[in-house]
Amino acid sequence: MFDHFFEFNMPGEVIVSLIAIGLIILFAIVIFFLARKQDPLKAPKGILLIAELGVRKADDLVKSFCGTRNQNLGAYVVSVAVYLGLCFFLGMTGLPAPVTNMAIPLTLALCTFALIHFTAMRYNRWKYFKRFIDPLPVFLPVNLISMWSPILSFAFRLFGNALSGYIVLSLVYWALEHLSALIFSSLPAGVNTLFIAPIITPVLHLYFDVFAGFIQIIVFVFLSLIFIAQEQPDDDLAQELALTNYKERRPI
Repeated sequence: MFDHFFEFNMPGEVIVSLIAIGLIILFAIVIFFLARKQDPLKAPKGILLIAELGVRKADDLVKSFCGTRNQNLGAYVVSVAVYLGLCFFLGMTGLPAPVTNMAIPLTLALCTFALIHFTAMRYNRWKYFKRFIDPLPVFLPVNLISMWSPILSFAFRLFGNALSGYIVLSLVYWALEHLSALIFSSLPAGVNTLFIAPIITPVLHLYFDVFAGFIQIIVFVFLSLIFIAQEQPDDDLAQELALTNYKERRPI
């Protein structure tokens, strides 16, 4: 009865995703201790310099899209970029690529979706709910359905591009292994399939896993910041809201 309870049947993509998360946590711990030992009067070097440049670039990117109101989004940008980069890199090693499992892109899309609507509620307060009945209350069902479109856009774009690259590479490996087995048929079975693929496939990995992966990271991050920035008021209006909140909280 309890045999099924102790079964470990986790998809390989999820396991690789957990490995990527573990590597990110380990990297963050190393950076934390290096930063504590770093002399503030000296310029950082090595891995600490790389981390500092990455954080600075992420903060500048957030500032260019969202202004100075959401600087904390830099942490989200760095986390998503490093995580997706590790996912594509680990996929090159022969491990299952996490982004080819729909659960992974869907989870990332839900995170961005939550940030979009949290930002909208933060700045619009109760007026946030007015969007669902614009221009007329009869459009409520349509607006509720369209509200979920960013999730599908983010998830299927990332999943589709990763899966298409995985399928193309799988077909190429299959064809090259059979071609190698045909040419080197005098060698033992299994060994004769290993000669041609390592010569041709690195170039394809360079495109599908490195170049295409980098493009997908940029697209995901940029679209996330664009959607979030659209929910923010202009700088002048933001200053008015901040002044209004200050006056309301100031004791009489």
